[in-house]
Amino acid sequence: MIKNSQEKFFTLSEFRHEVGIPLVLAKKLIVWGEIEAEHAVDGTLRIAQTEAIKIAEIIKNPWKKTYYFFRALGPGVITGASDDDPSGIGTYSSVGAKFGLGLLWMAAWLLPMMMAIQEACARIGIVTNHGLAGVLKKHYRRKTVIGITSILIVANVINIGADLGAMAKSLQMLTNINFYVATIFFAVTIIMLEIFIGYHIYVKILKWLAVSVLAYIVTAIIIHPNWNAIFESAIIPKISFTSEYIFAMVAVFGTSITPYLFFWQTSEEVEENKLAKKIFRSLRHKDNRVMTNRIAQMRTDVETGMILANAVFFFIIVTTSQVLFENGIFNIDSAEQAALALKPLAGDYAYLLFAFGIIGTGLLAVPILAGSGAYALAETMNWREGLEEKFSRAKGFYAVIIVSILVGLFLNFFHINPITALYYSAFLNGVISLPLLVAIMIISDNKKIMGRETNPMWVRISGWFSIIFISGAIISAGILYFI
Repeated sequence: MIKNSQEKFFTLSEFRHEVGIPLVLAKKLIVWGEIEAEHAVDGTLRIAQTEAIKIAEIIKNPWKKTYYFFRALGPGVITGASDDDPSGIGTYSSVGAKFGLGLLWMAAWLLPMMMAIQEACARIGIVTNHGLAGVLKKHYRRKTVIGITSILIVANVINIGADLGAMAKSLQMLTNINFYVATIFFAVTIIMLEIFIGYHIYVKILKWLAVSVLAYIVTAIIIHPNWNAIFESAIIPKISFTSEYIFAMVAVFGTSITPYLFFWQTSEEVEENKLAKKIFRSLRHKDNRVMTNRIAQMRTDVETGMILANAVFFFIIVTTSQVLFENGIFNIDSAEQAALALKPLAGDYAYLLFAFGIIGTGLLAVPILAGSGAYALAETMNWREGLEEKFSRAKGFYAVIIVSILVGLFLNFFHINPITALYYSAFLNGVISLPLLVAIMIISDNKKIMGRETNPMWVRISGWFSIIFISGAIISAGILYFI
């Protein structure tokens, strides 16, 4: 950068306020080389006023600003998009068809809980520079951590199997391809992508696949539903104390606040730390200003991802309740029936749109399901881990990914209905999430671990409320089952 002694310079925080962009985008503009920055003597970044003027001119174009913002988002938006995986789509569709708007209130009530839990996980990754399993291992007995990790991997494998089955069934619906051939094709494709493409490239692929979930939002708008009834149902809970309704509540919770996302979010914040260090060699975790900026950047990312996930959750229930429930279709037993929800938008091409959504979100979620288990076990066993590592340097880590996907593939040879499997795997995730939520809230509020970066009050309240909520739902489900 050519220095001009008369030119005004901004800190990173001042620059983003001057231009009017989020901190996450300001930092990524430097990473991408869109603006030049220099390190001051105290280690902070300085951006010249001419650079600020240049960027301000570029982002006057709203499309360009939107493009930059979406490109800047990282683990949070990927985590949020993967939350609406085939398991999520299947669960929300089944719930919307069976109960109409009866469970729509969970969208609004779960949003602050989703944000709080994912922020707590992200904080742990940023501050400790370790994944969730690595942090658990330092503060709990090894057998306890191995037990938690094993349960996570089992749940993930079941979810992977259900997702692969739904993806294959969707492709079969369009092409008449053999179901097993399609399942094997998707399993092998995902394994190859996850092993041979580095994280910095793979993350870009994952992020753009997130667009596939927007079809449900568009459909909900064009069918002109009764918005007064929808908003009333969205705000005021009307809980029915029946076994089916409570089971559905746990399933919705389990597919919205799901265990594999806890491990993935934490580990990917560590991956982001690694990428940031390659660019900013002076980055030091003990520098309070750097830590504050990093957490502010994370919050924008996480909140965007969770809002995206929640919006899709909301509109899938709206769509299926209006198109299926209102027309007497109360049980979804096949991909073809689920596809009918998109017919008002796509007409005879509804199957195509549904298949695109299931396949797109499956390609996004299955690698995350397998990867989260691999991160957890690798950290527990002290193996080298990370999607930026080559296969030859992290064989144990990639072996977990390969085995998880192959076992999930094998589950599809037991002739299990993919839609039913998605629903029950969501319930299983809801049950497993409880002990993990307790551990996450305790760790993220421990000053010996987190220093000054313990949870803010809103995260603390929302996080513990989520534990009370799912505990009550699981207990109620158990009582109603045995009555």
